[in-house]
Amino acid sequence: MKVFRVAAAIAVLAWPAYARAQMPNINLIPETASKTQEERDADEVREKAYRDSLRKIPDAKVSSDPWGTVRSGDAPKAPAKPRTKTGSTAN
Repeated sequence: MKVFRVAAAIAVLAWPAYARAQMPNINLIPETASKTQEERDADEVREKAYRDSLRKIPDAKVSSDPWGTVRSGDAPKAPAKPRTKTGSTAN
């Protein structure tokens, strides 16, 4: 029985190494070449056009709150009703 336990322990410890060997080698971050001067100039022109287009967007209007006229900050709050116990038997 002791031999079976040792064999099981070795198998459990060896399994991650075996699984790692079966995995394909995938590089998720490939080596990228540096950009040429033409590509950098094109990126700069594209970025400038993007910034100019952002300036053309009009400012946001004031939010239209449909309940804005119903609510008011200075309205008096109704006094809270005292809570009563329910389900109790009073004699």
